[in-house]
Amino acid sequence: MERLVSLYRSEYGCSPDMVEKLSGDGSARQYYRLINGEHSVIGTIGPEKKENEAFLYYNDYFLSKHLPVPRVISVCESGEAYLQEDLGDISLYDIIKDNGTKAPVTVSLLENTMQVLARFHAAWKNDTDSGKSYPRDTMDRRAILWDLNYFKYCFVKPAGIDFDEDCLQDEFEAFADTVGEIGPKTLVLRDFQSRNVMIKNGMPYIIDYQGARIGPALYDVASFLWQARIGLTEEEIWRYAEKYSTYASSLGIKIANNWKFDLSLMALFRMLQVLGAYGFRGLIEHKSRFVTPIPVALINVKKLLEAIGRNKFPCLKNIIDRALSLDKFKVRMPDGQLTVKVYSFSYKKGIPEDFSGNGGGFVFDCRGMLNPGRFECYRSLTGRDKPVMDFLEEQGEIQGFLESCFALTDKSVKNYIERGFSSLMICFGCTGGQHRSLYCADKMAQHIVSSFECNVQLIHREQNINETLR
Repeated sequence: MERLVSLYRSEYGCSPDMVEKLSGDGSARQYYRLINGEHSVIGTIGPEKKENEAFLYYNDYFLSKHLPVPRVISVCESGEAYLQEDLGDISLYDIIKDNGTKAPVTVSLLENTMQVLARFHAAWKNDTDSGKSYPRDTMDRRAILWDLNYFKYCFVKPAGIDFDEDCLQDEFEAFADTVGEIGPKTLVLRDFQSRNVMIKNGMPYIIDYQGARIGPALYDVASFLWQARIGLTEEEIWRYAEKYSTYASSLGIKIANNWKFDLSLMALFRMLQVLGAYGFRGLIEHKSRFVTPIPVALINVKKLLEAIGRNKFPCLKNIIDRALSLDKFKVRMPDGQLTVKVYSFSYKKGIPEDFSGNGGGFVFDCRGMLNPGRFECYRSLTGRDKPVMDFLEEQGEIQGFLESCFALTDKSVKNYIERGFSSLMICFGCTGGQHRSLYCADKMAQHIVSSFECNVQLIHREQNINETLR
């Protein structure tokens, strides 16, 4: 932070009155807004020096081509921090989220963005220093396989999906050969998506291109149009793809006759890479906002596989079908009612994840009560078996515990229903997720069903039981 403040002081002759940390993009880079009077800038701290050098190099290159990117104002001697022009707080993603995809303002900006992308691609004349790219200068076969294996190791395996690894690798290697041949080749932005398009004075500006490299132009088109978060319909996707093709052709980019099929292949490749990123950030690092778009991304992959040919990637298709069958990735249409998910779990295996994107709810620890599992006669039973239920009730602790839990959760359930919320999570944990937590979760689910008009889903995670009570 001191480096950013020092840069600001050197540039403007004063220290910032306010330093505001901005939300990150899922990487290790940190962003800040520094303000003093009319001087507002964005400060970036990047721990990877080569990545910063790539951004700064391509920033200068794009500015030399008169392309809409932020101006870099100052860079510290170590190259780990720099200041750039503040383009404001409104991204294209925000516009879409607030107005939908069919609003005139959204349609106009999407069309303008496709035109801007074509300008970026057409501006490249094989005149960049490929050695400045990070971490690789081209989207060659090795880089393509990196991304495909990212999907395998960061999404498929953490999701707990069994698969034939030899079969999948054979499909990936053939796929990498095909994707590597797709043209036309240009300088691609790599992470071209709506969050990286800032809107200033009604016009799109592009940020975050530190991963720029030589590759197929259609990769950027696919990255943008198949974003799970913005939810373009299939008709809208292809309409904007046509816009790009028309703009690009008018600027001298040679678009192949079979570009639509090539774009479907590129979209499949990009969506697998995105699922790898969602898996790493969401399933491994447990950041719920990256889990929320997974079901839509899986559906997009399924549609692309069907469009490309049902028998072309049988192993991959099987993986996607199995992922969509998992409860945590199922798409449920909202019915206007609150859904309360009640879990039992073992603390040894961690607190259940909240796949609604809300970050979790109540977690009650049942380990303070005497554990039936310590007694041989109860070890093979669960909290649903009468001997265990009798044991827990006769000890006298569990009723008072549950009454306290009901008193806490009832207020939230009532409040959530009144405010129109869609999801609440209530978890009970014990040592093994077999006796005490299971009994309590059952009682909580039954209590909510009898007390409120809402959907109730009961999940005994360690026992592989998933029941819908209403």
